[in-house]
Amino acid sequence: MSNTLVISVDAMGGDNAPESVIEGVSRVAAKDKDVFFFLFGDEERIKKLAEVYRLPDDRYKIHHTTDVVKGDAKPSVAVRSGRESSMWKAIMSVRNGYASAVVSAGNTGALMAMSKICLGTLSGIDRPAIAAVLPSMKGPIVALDLGANAECNSQNLVEFAIMGHVLHHILYKTEHPSIGLLNIGSEETKGRDEIREAASVLRELNDKVNFIGFVEGNDICMGKADVFVSDGFSGNVALKTIEGTSKFITGILKETAHKSILAALGFLIARPALLKLRKKIDPRMYNGAMFLGLNGVSVKSHGGADAFAFACAVESAIHMARSNLCDKIKHELKHVMDVDVPDMTKEI
Repeated sequence: MSNTLVISVDAMGGDNAPESVIEGVSRVAAKDKDVFFFLFGDEERIKKLAEVYRLPDDRYKIHHTTDVVKGDAKPSVAVRSGRESSMWKAIMSVRNGYASAVVSAGNTGALMAMSKICLGTLSGIDRPAIAAVLPSMKGPIVALDLGANAECNSQNLVEFAIMGHVLHHILYKTEHPSIGLLNIGSEETKGRDEIREAASVLRELNDKVNFIGFVEGNDICMGKADVFVSDGFSGNVALKTIEGTSKFITGILKETAHKSILAALGFLIARPALLKLRKKIDPRMYNGAMFLGLNGVSVKSHGGADAFAFACAVESAIHMARSNLCDKIKHELKHVMDVDVPDMTKEI
């Protein structure tokens, strides 16, 4: 197993666990022969599902525990009482060097809190951020923060920009990914003080990061920037709006197709193009939010993910681990911030 990548999985986290989790892991295992899985959770249930979905015995090891972090548990309570849970144990396996990444579809707040405590933050990072890949007219984009930090100062936003820059480069080999700060207008005088302060700092760093200025909500799906940076409150609202719009569009298309025989015929004619559209905006394709800024790879799958979506999250974790994401973020922070820039340590 010297060249084998080990991924830890919280098999009990999520609305459809452990079935969708084990089926998703089996799908990844069938495609990638160089990955071994540590599965944390109820051994009896996991073993039965592994047999059902034909996960080879030599591709996984079960670490038994019956404790599970509940979906509605407060992060502070989960941290205090969840030290024997499948989530905590999966994260600790990364901290202790037995695995290269952890994936969970469980409670987001608990996963973030536990990951931060167990793995710690990278040197130079004040707060971790939730980052995800979203579709746009010009191709996949990276957006962060999507909910980890409701309030941010200018330093946090600059750090998010640098981490997003590294992530987009790793995922898509983009040499100079463009970075935009989400704001209520593109004018330099608009927005809160911390956003304008962050913009000022990023302009000072423009020989090392490709900062294009302020962007608005309607610019996200148009792909005006490769990386969209915001505080967690605004980012989460934007994400949920995009997800809701996607469901609205697919729902309207289905409803319209059944309106009349003529509509059904038109739908059949347009079916190839509509299938391409559905694939492009299918949120399952982009499942797997990453907690950037931690000293280890921790990936959050959507709680309601099916097997296909969970497999996508696992594949994201594998890619991050193989790309040495954490080391590259540390290197980029040192490279980018080793210049004379305005003081960001003060709270606005």
